[in-house]
Amino acid sequence: MRRWLMTIGVILIGIGIVLYIWLGKEIDQGMEPKANGSADYMIILGAKVRPGGVPSLSLKSRLEVAVPYLTKYPHIKVIVSGGQGPDEDRTEASVMQDYLEQHGIDAARIIIEDQSTSTYENLVFSKELLPKETKKITIVSNDFHLKRAKYLAESLDFEVDVLSARTPKSVEAKLRIRERAALLKTYIVGY
Repeated sequence: MRRWLMTIGVILIGIGIVLYIWLGKEIDQGMEPKANGSADYMIILGAKVRPGGVPSLSLKSRLEVAVPYLTKYPHIKVIVSGGQGPDEDRTEASVMQDYLEQHGIDAARIIIEDQSTSTYENLVFSKELLPKETKKITIVSNDFHLKRAKYLAESLDFEVDVLSARTPKSVEAKLRIRERAALLKTYIVGY
């Protein structure tokens, strides 16, 4: 009996290691194809907002890559997507809107989606704000998050390219582990 339990334990550990490595490779593949200005709409996915409307490091890095891209491609409209969590005093979308406007992006180019509370909702609710014929979009998120975001967007019939924001080193290990679990759940459940 004990030997049987040890064998089962070793097999489960082996499966866990293989899953961990495979999911890590999946996450790394999320950073392609890189955005090139060919999509007319960009969606910046929301992330934590600190008290006083201060973007978290993850959200700030998303905004920092979006501004030069939007400046380079002035024809692109941007959806800032993110609602208000129970521990946030403002919506993620309103914080993103303020940041973009303060960094020279015309308010007429910014579309607000401020009801979503998950990546899937970011995309579903943003889709409702796009012209019906829109198929191609650019998604902006942190590098660790793009594979799942692309997978979900493609399940909604989008063609996706991406703009990858670096994940802050201080939270990278934690977020990459958590994202592996979220990606596995998405592959199994579908959202």
